[in-house]
Amino acid sequence: MNFKNLSILILCLITFNVVKGQERFLTDSNDTKALSQKVTELFKENKISLAMKELKLYWPLPVNELDVLEEKTVKYLNMVEQRFGKAEGTIKINEQKIKDIAIRETYFVLYQNTAIRLIYIYYKNKNGWVIGGFKWDDSFIEEFK
Repeated sequence: MNFKNLSILILCLITFNVVKGQERFLTDSNDTKALSQKVTELFKENKISLAMKELKLYWPLPVNELDVLEEKTVKYLNMVEQRFGKAEGTIKINEQKIKDIAIRETYFVLYQNTAIRLIYIYYKNKNGWVIGGFKWDDSFIEEFK
């Protein structure tokens, strides 16, 4: 089976009226950058449980939904490593802002023979910054702009 044909698109968007798993808030954009860098590094090290633990602190999704995301991510990243070699590094490739209410950061985890893209969306509510969405995939053609 061709890896590219395997849809590993994992996209979780938030409906902000459901707040169950998250109880913390990031205070500023420096905190969002630090969290993205930390989680990306944990992905590179294939420490998905630790990465998800970090995300859960600031992500207002029910815990059971985040657990399913973690389970699928572990499965697919093990497949990526088997097929495309070990992760060798990370690189931040993009950052976009919408005024002072939303930030999108995009990173690559570089493997021996491919890369995966991690996209973090942060939203600022009255209490601070929360994760508004997180996605990882192997479709980085969009980044050629």
